Amino acid sequence: MTNANGQEGRRPPVPARHPVARSAHGDERIDDYAWLRNRDDPAVIAHLEAENAWTEAALSHVAPLRERLYAEMVGRVQQTDVGPPVRHGPYVYYRRTVDGSQYPVHCRRLRDSGDEQVLLDENVVAGKSGYFHLGDAEVSPDHAILAYTVDFTGAERYTLRFRTIDTGVDLPDVLVGVSYSLAWSSDSTHVFYTRPDAAMRPWQIWRHRVGAANDSDVLAYQEDDQRFYASVSRTRSGAYILVSVNSQMTSEVHLLRADHPTDAVSIVEPRRHGIEYAVDHHDERLFIVTNDEALNFRLVTAPVATPGRDHWTEVMPHRADIKLEGADLFARHAVLFERADGLRRINVMRLSDGECHVIDQPEVVYAASPGANPEWETDTLRFEYTSLVTPRSAVDYGMESRERVLVKQEPVLGGYDPADYVTGRLWATASDGTRVPISYVHRRDTPLDGTAPALLYGYGSYEICIDPRFNADRLSLIDRGFVYAIAHIRGGGELGRRWYEDGKLLHKRNTFTDFCACADYLVEQRFTSHARLAIRGGSAGGLLMGAVVNLRPDVAAAVVAEVPFVDCLTTMFDPDLPLTIGEYEEWGNPEDATAYAYMRSYSPYDNVQPGKHPALLVTGGLNDPRVGFWEPAKWVARLRDGAEGTAPILLKTELGAGHGGASGRYDSWRDEALVLAFVIDTVASATSSEVAS
Repeated sequence: MTNANGQEGRRPPVPARHPVARSAHGDERIDDYAWLRNRDDPAVIAHLEAENAWTEAALSHVAPLRERLYAEMVGRVQQTDVGPPVRHGPYVYYRRTVDGSQYPVHCRRLRDSGDEQVLLDENVVAGKSGYFHLGDAEVSPDHAILAYTVDFTGAERYTLRFRTIDTGVDLPDVLVGVSYSLAWSSDSTHVFYTRPDAAMRPWQIWRHRVGAANDSDVLAYQEDDQRFYASVSRTRSGAYILVSVNSQMTSEVHLLRADHPTDAVSIVEPRRHGIEYAVDHHDERLFIVTNDEALNFRLVTAPVATPGRDHWTEVMPHRADIKLEGADLFARHAVLFERADGLRRINVMRLSDGECHVIDQPEVVYAASPGANPEWETDTLRFEYTSLVTPRSAVDYGMESRERVLVKQEPVLGGYDPADYVTGRLWATASDGTRVPISYVHRRDTPLDGTAPALLYGYGSYEICIDPRFNADRLSLIDRGFVYAIAHIRGGGELGRRWYEDGKLLHKRNTFTDFCACADYLVEQRFTSHARLAIRGGSAGGLLMGAVVNLRPDVAAAVVAEVPFVDCLTTMFDPDLPLTIGEYEEWGNPEDATAYAYMRSYSPYDNVQPGKHPALLVTGGLNDPRVGFWEPAKWVARLRDGAEGTAPILLKTELGAGHGGASGRYDSWRDEALVLAFVIDTVASATSSEVAS
C-alpha cells in the first residue's frame, strides 16, 4: 500500500539496537527497541516526531474524508448547550458549553432566581495550554468555596486550588502534585486530599486548613503497602469522611466524623486478603457492600460505634446470578446498583420496611448509571440512561411514586431518528463452551448478508464493564453501513465476579479467545466478514488487540490499538513504574515462574511473529503515566520487522498529552475523525465505494 506521496506505507526507517534482557527464570529476551524508553534522549523524540509525520503522510489521501467526518461530528452536537440542572441546597448547579469553546463552564443559580453565577470557566483556566484537564471539583458545604484540581500535561499530577465563588478569585492556597479525590469537613474549613508517591500511587491523605500555609498541612493517613491505593470521600449523609484503601482484590475503610476533622481516623474492619468492602452511612448505622462469604457481594449493616465484622447484620443476601456493585443511601431509601444478565439495573429499597423494586427500563439492551444526587432529604433519584440508539438522558425517578421524568436528553442534530436503527444482543460461544454476550447496533436498512463492514470493540480487564452507551460520533460509521458491536468478554464484570476472575491472572487467555469467538460469530451470523471487519481497543483493551493480532492475524482487516499495554511483561518486571506493584493481582508477578511463563505466552510484544498482519493504527501519549509511550512505539517497530504484505502499520503519539489523548472537545473530534477515516479507508476496498464517501 502506498500513500498519496508515493511512500511505502508500512514503515519509516528505525534504528535497532540489541540489548539482551534476562529474566530471573533464565529466559533471554532480545529487546531491539529498549532504547525507545528514554524520553530524555533527543533521538527518541525525533523518532516519535518522524512517526507522526509518517502517519500523516500515509493517511494524506484520506484528508478530505477526515474533514467530512470532523464536520459531521461537530454538526451533530448542539455547540451551545446547558446540561441537566442538579439541586443542591439553595442552588441549582449545572454545566454549559459555548460554541467554539473546548471546555465546559461550571455554573449555578439560586433555585428561585434566574441570575447565573459562574463557578469555573475551564476555558479561562486552560488559557493557551495545549492540554488541560479538570480533575476534582468540590463545592464546600456552605457553598462559598470551590476546591478544584487541574492538570496541564496529561501526567495526572494535579494542582489543587481554592476559589471564592462570590468573587471568582482564587485564594493564595496552592497545593502542587496532588492526586484524585477530595473531601470537605462539615464546617467548610478543611479539605482532605491525596498525594501520590514516586510511582504515581495515591498513598497519603492530607488535611489542609483553608487559608493556612501549606507547611501546616497534616498527614491524616499513609498507606505503606504498595499494592494499595488510597482515596478520600464523604458519605452521602455528609456526616463522615471515608478513607478507602484498595488493591485489586482487597479493601479497607477508615472513617472520622466530618464535623471533627482534626480527629484521627478509625478503622471499620481490618483488611483480609481477598475481602473487599465499601461503606456508606445512615443514622447510627453503616451500610456495607462486601464479598465476604459472597462471591457476587451482599449488603450488611453495622452500628457506627462497633462497625467490625462481628457486628454485621445481613440486609441483602448473596445471589449467584446477580452481582451487587454498590449502594447509595438517602434519608428514606437505599439505592442498589446491580448487574444482572450482563446489564446494570437499579434496585430501590425502602429503609422503613425493606421493600424493594427494580426500576423498569424501556429497552432490552441499555445502560443505567448513578447520576448527581447531592441531596439527602429527597425521594427523587437522578440517574443516567442511554443505549446504543438512545442519547444520554438524565432521568428523575420518584422512589415512592415510581414516576419517571426525563430532565434532559443530549440533543443530536442533523435529523437523527432512533427508529432508523436496530440494537440488540447476540451470544457467541467461546472455545470452552462459555456463552459471551455481544451488543450491536446498525441502521435498519443495512443488509445482514455478510457484505456490511463492522467495527468490534473490546476491553476485558479490571472487572470494567463496557456498557452499551450512545455515542453520536459513531453515527459516522453506522450511517455508512457499518455494524457497531461490543464484545462483553471475560475479564470484564458484565456477568458478575466469576466473569472477571475467569479473565485475569492465569485465565487471561480467555479474554483473547472470547473476543475472537465474538468476531467469528458476527461473521457466522452474516453481520459482516473478516475482510470487512475492524477491531478496536485501548489501554488494557490495546493489549487485547495485540494478543488477537498475534493469535488470529486473519480476524480483521483493520486494528485500532489506543495507548496499548502491549509490552506488559517488561513493564511488570519494573516495580518503579506507575501501577506495576498494584497490578500484580491483575496480571501476576513475573518473578513467580508460573506467572512469568503464562504472561510470556501472550505478551503481545514478546510474541510478534513474522507474516501478514491487518492494517494497524496505534496511538500513544508522551506524558502517559499508565501505559508508557514506549510500549506502542516498541511494538510498532517490532511488528514491522517481520511484516509481510503492504498493510500499513502506523503510530501516532500525542507529544503533549497523556493516557486520554487530546483534552479539548474539538481536538478530540479531530483525533476521532482520524481513527474513523483509517477504519473506513481500510475496509473500503472490500466493500462498496459508497462506504468511503
